Amino acid sequence: MSITNTPTSNDACLSIVHSLMCHRQGGESETFAKRAIESLVKKLKEKKDELDSLITAITTNGAHPSKCVTIQRTLDGRLQVAGRKGFPHVIYARLWRWPDLHKNELKHVKYCQFAFDLKCDNVCVNPYHYERVVSPGIGEHGEIFNLSGLTLTSSGPSSALMVKDEYDFDGPQSLPSIEGGHSIQTIQHPPSAGCPAPSEPFATPNLLPPPEASTSASTSSFPAIAAGSGSASSNWSRNSSFTSNIPHHTNGHLQHHPPMPHPTHYWPVHNELAFQPPISSHPAPDYWCSIAYFEMDVQVGETFKVPSSCPTVTVDGYVDPSGGDRFCLGQLSNVHRTEAIERARLHIGKGVQLECKGEGDVWVRCLSDHAVFVQSYYLDREAGRAPGDAVHKIYPSAYIKVFDLRQCHRQMQQQAATAQAAAAAQAAAVAGNIPGPGSVGGIAPAISLSAAAGIGVDDLRRLCILRMSFVKGWGPDYPRQSIKETPCWIEIHLHRALQLLDEVLHTMPIADPQPLD
Repeated sequence: MSITNTPTSNDACLSIVHSLMCHRQGGESETFAKRAIESLVKKLKEKKDELDSLITAITTNGAHPSKCVTIQRTLDGRLQVAGRKGFPHVIYARLWRWPDLHKNELKHVKYCQFAFDLKCDNVCVNPYHYERVVSPGIGEHGEIFNLSGLTLTSSGPSSALMVKDEYDFDGPQSLPSIEGGHSIQTIQHPPSAGCPAPSEPFATPNLLPPPEASTSASTSSFPAIAAGSGSASSNWSRNSSFTSNIPHHTNGHLQHHPPMPHPTHYWPVHNELAFQPPISSHPAPDYWCSIAYFEMDVQVGETFKVPSSCPTVTVDGYVDPSGGDRFCLGQLSNVHRTEAIERARLHIGKGVQLECKGEGDVWVRCLSDHAVFVQSYYLDREAGRAPGDAVHKIYPSAYIKVFDLRQCHRQMQQQAATAQAAAAAQAAAVAGNIPGPGSVGGIAPAISLSAAAGIGVDDLRRLCILRMSFVKGWGPDYPRQSIKETPCWIEIHLHRALQLLDEVLHTMPIADPQPLD
């Protein structure tokens, strides 16, 4: 070790770890911090220049410029330390800079070449290559920000780190945990100060998704695919007029990541405001969605169908049986209903409002006094998460887009094509027809293709479904691991999306049937 007591990459791992431990911020246990630092130092032992950069950055508190400090990106992007998983740049930023950091509050500096959001094979974990930015709606001490008016209101004591009492209107957690092998997967959607202004009807086809969608969608792992299915005709019509797909600035739809420049966009920037023809010339369905109500894993009552003539429907806890644009859950009886379910039902109140815009985009407004929890592949993608990897908590008065028809159509096309290609490759592998080193025949080469080939109609149908629980959440933050363990929830089938899926499935060529032995 040098005479200044600052180690170099030539020193023993133990000396380096000891020095770096002296600069930790104390947000994690000493055991976890030591394991995380040891793991990093060992990975950098063969990259002495990067290890020296890390030592310089940490021991000088970022006072001296330092290079990227990289580790290999894992398949799911997360790093496991001491049985706990988390995003690597977040783990080390918490250790050495911000112990109360939320994972969505990091933005890389311009000169960082391997930042986590750039999706390179290697990830930079240099804490001084990231800046902390306040996430939309999340303050450092559990406050809720109103970005439209730049005001700040406190939502409760900052010590409430985990959301356990879901009846309270609690602020977003400021210190998510990565216990149990999971990072926190409940993504917060607080409201803005006011309700959105009504959308102006257009007589023209709907627009592409708003600019913020293209910004955050670039963090997704799905490849961009042309969205041309069927003959695009401009005379597609529904009983209600088209509405603008661009939300009002005060609509409470808060991105999980602040906008940042990125070399690629899911939608081309120059086409963001271009008018788009309908995805399909197939006539609109008579009903734009159907809603099933569940208590735990049991459906209660009949499925409620919403006519296309009612683009807005309310699902509430009251008792009006007349139907139309209201699905009242309070009128439904269940002989197996427990006391816990009854208590939860009391808090549904005004419930939620679902609004169909354009050809089939869906927005949700939380009218209840308590949050609702949504499973939405669109919001997963906006948050840079894998489909089904997050639960989205939508706070009272929030108004947020939860489904994008064009994005769903691209996903179903891509997944259907992937499944078909994998099935064909799997059949070729079993027959021994794959050229190259892998052409040994038999079942072994086909095993790696089985997952993609196993994508079925049910997997694709899930793209066309939204799930939403009232009052009670599920996932790693809560005692319930599945929505089927929540006391009252709904499943929404989107008929236009199902129509498009049917078209996609019909356009897929069917492989020649093989004779049965």
